[in-house]
Amino acid sequence: MPDNADMRAWIVARASTWRGIVQSVAELRRQRRASVEEALGAVEAYRGLARDLATSRRLAPDSRTTAALESLYAQLHALISRRPRGGAAALLDLLRTDIPRAFHRLRPHIAGMACLMAASALAGWWIITAFPGLITLIAGEAMIEHVERGHLWTEGLVNIVPSSILSVNILANNIAVSVLAFCAGIFLGLGTLYLVALNGLMLGGIFAFVHQHGLATALFTFIIAHGPVELSVICVSGAAGVALGESIAHPASGTRRDSFQACAHQTAPLLLLCAALLVGCGFIEGFVSPDPRFPLASRITIGVCYWLVMWALMTGRLLAKPAPAHGSS
Repeated sequence: MPDNADMRAWIVARASTWRGIVQSVAELRRQRRASVEEALGAVEAYRGLARDLATSRRLAPDSRTTAALESLYAQLHALISRRPRGGAAALLDLLRTDIPRAFHRLRPHIAGMACLMAASALAGWWIITAFPGLITLIAGEAMIEHVERGHLWTEGLVNIVPSSILSVNILANNIAVSVLAFCAGIFLGLGTLYLVALNGLMLGGIFAFVHQHGLATALFTFIIAHGPVELSVICVSGAAGVALGESIAHPASGTRRDSFQACAHQTAPLLLLCAALLVGCGFIEGFVSPDPRFPLASRITIGVCYWLVMWALMTGRLLAKPAPAHGSS
């Protein structure tokens, strides 16, 4: 049997390793998922801890050190052996944690994109009001011809194209615009700023043009059911694109590549929600917006309610965990 001095020397030599394992266990418990490096590190620590526990059981089976190592070994074993989360639990965690966290981080950028789009829309309205001939820069000949004849280009869409096909085409275009607004962020965010400003300029210009021909109310009636969420998603995608550009221009930590990957990973859950919301916008724009049987009141209700659902999902309030009840005496 080794003497107490040898036992104390062994404990002192291994104590720092055990403290590191304790910290790793605490961090892994807080995380929903672990990286490959963290998983491999946990497995390696598990093997080393098993050897230390065997040594401690042989040298001092009834000591406090052995009991502590057994507890730590059991905790690490449970973490390594736990089943991966998936299905409904993973989806709920995504909606309750990942998406609201990404939204919270992007709030300043989202506000900036909303201001940029609003300012661009006002600029577009002023430009077309002051110089009507410039409408040819943002609208096609067929669109201009329809409006000058007193009809919106959206009239008759349901009769010309079946709603199902129209809906698929619209949602594909909406998703492509949002993905482009995000991916354009790789140009240090300048590409995203250009796309958001261009969309706002076109929106304001088109409204000014149709207003000159007495069709502003008709265009508002067409877009109010899907427009609030659609424009909001463009702003959110633009905010993610700007954040992506900032991660390249000013890396928070590590290399530019590490910063880029971290930003893309953090914003991915929010972009997935945006894509899902745009699918809903596509169905509304394909089945509701061009259908004259829907009155203005119902369109406003749909648009406002869908926007509130979007806001509740992004902030995590729609599926928030109920507050724990206080115990009563």
